[in-house]
Amino acid sequence: MNTLWNVAAALVLSTGAAFAAAHATPMVEASDQDVSNGVVSAEKVVAGENGWLVVHRTGADMKPGPVVGYAPLRAGETADVAAILQEEVKPGDMLMLMVHAEAGGMKTGVFEYTLGAKEDGPIKPDGKLVMTVITAK
Repeated sequence: MNTLWNVAAALVLSTGAAFAAAHATPMVEASDQDVSNGVVSAEKVVAGENGWLVVHRTGADMKPGPVVGYAPLRAGETADVAAILQEEVKPGDMLMLMVHAEAGGMKTGVFEYTLGAKEDGPIKPDGKLVMTVITAK
């Protein structure tokens, strides 16, 4: 009988965790940082589904530009998400860290987005991008 209760409790807990992950408010939390090691990090990312933390170049217009790095995300809250930069970023450059979906592409687990494409594109709850902007040091 104890085993049955343990299984039931595990199901309730895992279902509750999945529900919380799917209904958490998506967000990216990051600070200005030194990127001379070729990595940019977010302190915390919340995503409703598996996807990507994507690093775009940006400027004073705050529009997403070319992708310079990305890292896979799990659904729910993830701490210290590190994306390896794929090209040089200089001190003073502005970077937009944005949550993208893992949807619409040809392959699961392969980042397929290019600027303006729909494959693995940005998520937009309530029509707004989930992102933050930092400055490289």
